Amino acid sequence: MIGIVGASLAGLTVARTLRSLGVTEPITLVGAEPWLPYDRPPLSKEMLTGTDASPAPDPGWSTLLTPGEADGFDWRLGVCATGLSSTPQGPVVHTETGDLAARAVVLATGARARRLPGDDLSGVHSLRTLDDARRLAQDLRGAQDVVVVGAGFIGAEIASTAAAMGRRVTIVERAPDPGAAVLGSRLASWALDLHRRAGVDVLVDVDLDGFHSVDGRVRAVRLADGRAITADVVVVGVGAAAETAWAHGSPIDVDGGFVTDASGATSMPAVWAAGDCARTVDPVTGTAATHQHWSAAIESARTVAHAIAGHPVPAPRTPYVWSEQHGRRIQICGAMPRDADPTVVEGSIDDDAFVAVVGDPDSPDAVVAVDMPRPFTRLRKTMDRRSSAVRV
Repeated sequence: MIGIVGASLAGLTVARTLRSLGVTEPITLVGAEPWLPYDRPPLSKEMLTGTDASPAPDPGWSTLLTPGEADGFDWRLGVCATGLSSTPQGPVVHTETGDLAARAVVLATGARARRLPGDDLSGVHSLRTLDDARRLAQDLRGAQDVVVVGAGFIGAEIASTAAAMGRRVTIVERAPDPGAAVLGSRLASWALDLHRRAGVDVLVDVDLDGFHSVDGRVRAVRLADGRAITADVVVVGVGAAAETAWAHGSPIDVDGGFVTDASGATSMPAVWAAGDCARTVDPVTGTAATHQHWSAAIESARTVAHAIAGHPVPAPRTPYVWSEQHGRRIQICGAMPRDADPTVVEGSIDDDAFVAVVGDPDSPDAVVAVDMPRPFTRLRKTMDRRSSAVRV
């Protein structure tokens, strides 16, 4: 039997890839949430505006499962894992409802939203799960003033959604150049301008001092410079941390995530990790990193499944991420240097539709595209072919 701790994108991808590789033994997925695997990107967009924000959630609208696929696996949903141990027969996952012994275990527990002091007030939200999205959606219905703390992708997407709903939105960000680490400084400036043109007030290079509340409900956000921003709803989007606390005390290496080699293998025999909870060592550079994006979860899960099945690990693809903000689809492939001055090879930044690259325009080191999926896909495929050739 193969046990998978985490019943979301990475966990499901491991399970279905194992089946596609001919693995027929039972596969059990343990999930802390009560839902079958669902898609998380809509949580910051459609989930906050549609009729799916009803009090009785049914995530079937965004299921990751194909018809009948759930029947091919065993599910332990609404069950939290509490630890790991190793025996001569194989690893054992300890859960709040009993132990799960397996010949191989995959850790795919994802990440949790980082917290801020005082963010347990009514009206202050983080967004990571379906239940988080339900609560936020209900609060947004009656809100007028929304403050988003953090200008990363999740904060930017929520700000975009709230602005489209007609709310007064303010983004508070401590960095002087939010987004520069992903988009480079020039394109990060374009992204901030996109927010401002959509009516979002963006405050950068400011520190949060705390929250002002009345009767346990948030009423304002206090800044370190003395300003106070009125808020009916506050969303804290200051990053995520690998969900590893449940394995505290287990004999496994953890350093900002479950430490793995390039195949996803951890320090425990017959235990692998995939997705947001994995901190993978790059065999070329020797550096370890977590990659907490949808596409990275898919790629790492496929790698782990091949390793467990005894198949050659597939060649890696170039890191890819996307975001939808104010009606624009932003796609990024590769690492855009912070100080890069990218070359626009198609479209125009002034028109909010462009392809910008660093390096050879026909085979770039990094590419950012806005609302130009075809040329972006062509360049991404070129980068993937080059990446595969380097790693062979």
